[in-house]
Amino acid sequence: MAIESRFLEPVTFEFQRYKTLGDKTFAQLGDQAIHWRPGETDNSIAVLTKHLAGNMLSRWTHFLTQDGEKPWRDRDSEFLEPPSTKTEMIRHWEKAWQCLFDNLGSLGAEDLTAQVKIRGEEHGTIAAILRQLAHCAYHVGQIVYLGKAVKGGDWKSLSIPLGGSAAFNAKMFGSPNP
Repeated sequence: MAIESRFLEPVTFEFQRYKTLGDKTFAQLGDQAIHWRPGETDNSIAVLTKHLAGNMLSRWTHFLTQDGEKPWRDRDSEFLEPPSTKTEMIRHWEKAWQCLFDNLGSLGAEDLTAQVKIRGEEHGTIAAILRQLAHCAYHVGQIVYLGKAVKGGDWKSLSIPLGGSAAFNAKMFGSPNP
């Protein structure tokens, strides 16, 4: 298996997994819920989604040839002016993920040894991709946590629900304890 497959296939899978967690969170929420914040200085799901989308579009537009922090990005506004509806929020989300997946899917072995810049700092391509994956995981985790907080007892678990480990292990391994 070529190096690009050994790296790009699992990293693409992980990005897709985080996108799916966000998608499944959004499916449980309405327009009002995406704007809920635990406190006055905290971010809402709409704010986090806009920030994550802005970051991904900036990083992945001309990934190999331009600095990942684009002059057209207004990072501060991502935290001040969230999308007003869930539909608008998801439109930003989908556009950003499409940009990421299109560019990630176009990389070849020679690209994985290239250098890219983020805010003027040189990064190996693999390091930049892992940095993006960590950033996505961080904010998607926040989005899921906020979704669960706003839904309370109506939340539908996105993983193995509490008390469900034995049944899950039995399904996966044929017994409750592998």
